[in-house]
Amino acid sequence: MPHSLILTTKPSGDYELLDSGDGEKLERYGAFIVARPDPQALWNKLHPGLWKKADAVFTREERSGGWEFGKDMPHRWNIALGDLSFSIRPTAFKHVGLFPEHVGNWDWIREKVKSRKEPVNILNVFGYTGGATLAAAQAGAQVCHVDGSKTAVTWARDNAALSKLQGAPVRWIVDDARTFVRREKKRGNRYDGIIMDPPAFGHGPKKELWKIEKDFVPFLELCREVMTDDPLFFLINGYASGYSAVAYDNNLQALFGKTGTRETGELTIEEKGSGRLLPCGIFARWSA
Repeated sequence: MPHSLILTTKPSGDYELLDSGDGEKLERYGAFIVARPDPQALWNKLHPGLWKKADAVFTREERSGGWEFGKDMPHRWNIALGDLSFSIRPTAFKHVGLFPEHVGNWDWIREKVKSRKEPVNILNVFGYTGGATLAAAQAGAQVCHVDGSKTAVTWARDNAALSKLQGAPVRWIVDDARTFVRREKKRGNRYDGIIMDPPAFGHGPKKELWKIEKDFVPFLELCREVMTDDPLFFLINGYASGYSAVAYDNNLQALFGKTGTRETGELTIEEKGSGRLLPCGIFARWSA
């Protein structure tokens, strides 16, 4: 049976969850306060007056949404989180280019990489803006970062430079995840660890369609085939997919049998002052 965990990102110098409720969350990223929707916030706000201090507010109507910025609000700025640095940029889809709830998994990745004396080769697919990639590289791993969005990969490289990791051994790849891994299998390239945060629905750079209900399980099996004979870890994160972490774990059990250690759970953010936990996603992970 897997171990069940709740990983929690606590308030820090450049990031705080200030309040949440009524389907919204209020966060501080560095010097700026951001308000945006969050359907998991199924409770009442504790500090309604605090929301008036928001520098940027994302409002959503039936089929559209957008940001309203204060007059002194920049459209991008930098913060530090989890021993890394990031460029924050509010996007058209309410995101800001960073998921703070992943800090606990970054720490786990660093620990696993450092546990091996020999060089570790990591594949991060659906890598987005690079938090997990940079954590692995910071710990000394060689990393292949893959995302179907050129914008996301460029953003990740910017974050690497901000984190003083521009010289780290990272391959930055813009490609469809499945297409790339198939090529890696043919090339005979192998990885000690795999990280993924698959979307529920998406498109590759050539409009390749991804549907998690159809493509997830075959893709996991393909990824297992490009792992070394002595694999180190396999980490799956989930956001807005609608699945339980147990569903992800069942696949890890199928891939690795009774070997190693499996853990599942939720990714959360602790609200400043109240200590309430905002659920932000799920994860399942296997390690040797």
